[in-house]
Amino acid sequence: MRTTTIHFVDMHPAPSDLRAEALEGLQASPKYLHPKFFYDRAGSELFERITHTPEYYPTRTEIALLEEHASEIATRFGPSPLVIELGSGASRKIRILLDALAGKPARYLALDISRDHLIDSAEALADAYPNLDVWAVCADYTRPLPLPAEALEGAGRRVAFFPGSTIGNFSAAEAELFLRSMARMVGKGGAMLLGADLVKDPAVLDAAYNDEAGLTAEFNLNLLRRLNRETGAGFDLSAFRHKAFYDAAKGRIEMHLVSLVDQTVDVAGHPIRFRAGETIHTESSHKFTLEGVRALASRCGFEPVDVWTDPAGYFSLHWLEAR
Repeated sequence: MRTTTIHFVDMHPAPSDLRAEALEGLQASPKYLHPKFFYDRAGSELFERITHTPEYYPTRTEIALLEEHASEIATRFGPSPLVIELGSGASRKIRILLDALAGKPARYLALDISRDHLIDSAEALADAYPNLDVWAVCADYTRPLPLPAEALEGAGRRVAFFPGSTIGNFSAAEAELFLRSMARMVGKGGAMLLGADLVKDPAVLDAAYNDEAGLTAEFNLNLLRRLNRETGAGFDLSAFRHKAFYDAAKGRIEMHLVSLVDQTVDVAGHPIRFRAGETIHTESSHKFTLEGVRALASRCGFEPVDVWTDPAGYFSLHWLEAR
């Protein structure tokens, strides 16, 4: 039986924010859309299905790392920690940590841009952990934002949990700005548990973003479906196709939507012209080395303290402490 109330704080971007950012990207050259807009309810559900495909190794590898090292990691949280999960998703990973923190009264604060998915996850967690103080904050965590003052009252160490190698979706400059903001958020003595996908065989990477079931393709195209619904855009999804490839020189997977024909699409009253073969860059997923993550963290106000990797060297978890 749930004994605590879920505290919900809605900082969700208004449709006008989506409209403005979409227009900015679609009027640029080359065209792009920010990957944070993948995660409406349908996008979040599609991504959850992607994580169960045989090709998509990051989720199962990270979960295995958490299961193997959860007890050791939990000792670093200290008493009565405030656990801040960025991009809570389905909360499969945080449950491993919360189980390991049993006996340490904890406060959990989830930050996610998908309102419906956030509420569903928060309610499920509150039911599973009836003594856990649960905060659900619907926000764009890629932008600086204040944490609710009430959530901080009486809490111990602040620990930001950023799994899934979402850090790889940022450019180098964006990653630095983000990690600096995280160092400020957790404060001196706070910490961050960061998941980072590692450089590996390009064939493994290619398969992970081009699954045979076509879920990643549907996930990518759903971005256009969302623009149609929320901004009144007129995208014909059948006139675009999914494309994902590994760029070894840039050390990243790139996802694009390719226009199959010459076409003009109305987006919020603005005509957006596409040539056949022209693409919208929808996501980059940078791959890291262990040394690269340590150097990045060190530049951004964190001290790299520990790292855990799987035997194949596919994925890494980093414990970083704010200076």
